[in-house]
Amino acid sequence: MGKHGRGNFLASCGQIGLLQYRSPKSEARVFELAVKTPDGEFLARYSEKGLCGLEFPSGAKRPKSGLKTQPARLPAQVCDWHAATAKALARVLAGQPPEGLPPLDLSCGTDFQKRVWRALRQIERGETRSYAQVARAIGQPKAVRAVGGACGANPIPVFVPCHRVVAANQGLGGFSGGLHWKQTLLAREGILLA
Repeated sequence: MGKHGRGNFLASCGQIGLLQYRSPKSEARVFELAVKTPDGEFLARYSEKGLCGLEFPSGAKRPKSGLKTQPARLPAQVCDWHAATAKALARVLAGQPPEGLPPLDLSCGTDFQKRVWRALRQIERGETRSYAQVARAIGQPKAVRAVGGACGANPIPVFVPCHRVVAANQGLGGFSGGLHWKQTLLAREGILLA
């Protein structure tokens, strides 16, 4: 994250945010901003296409190899997307459906991952599917483990609801943000699993 650390550059919209370049030669930029909630501070990332990442306050961090960072002024569109993200996240954490999501940029995934992520977005709030059911839904019934891998690689958990995918025995299975978060999100949707 650079020598200054994340906290020194994350600020509210209209001020300074942390700008990441995907590579030294790339024009693609990613802005990082904190989303403060009663449940902790999430980290949202925005590309030129929309929200491209969301990290939980605790849990596994995604690798950031090859990224250069620097402070930068936030574009107005990123500020609008960030306000929408914060509002939608607050609703989800309060047990309500998200409304007014910013555009979701899922371009980082493989074709297979994108198909899985589209299928996840079809799972209604308060419902679950098994990894096998998702594999069948995308037309690849033998790709159960690969579906689990795609769920784990989901860059925008909560809004691409991989927490709604459970083991065949209705056990929790895995979750990139940690099983505590999976249980929490499911419970706030009225689903209680052991």
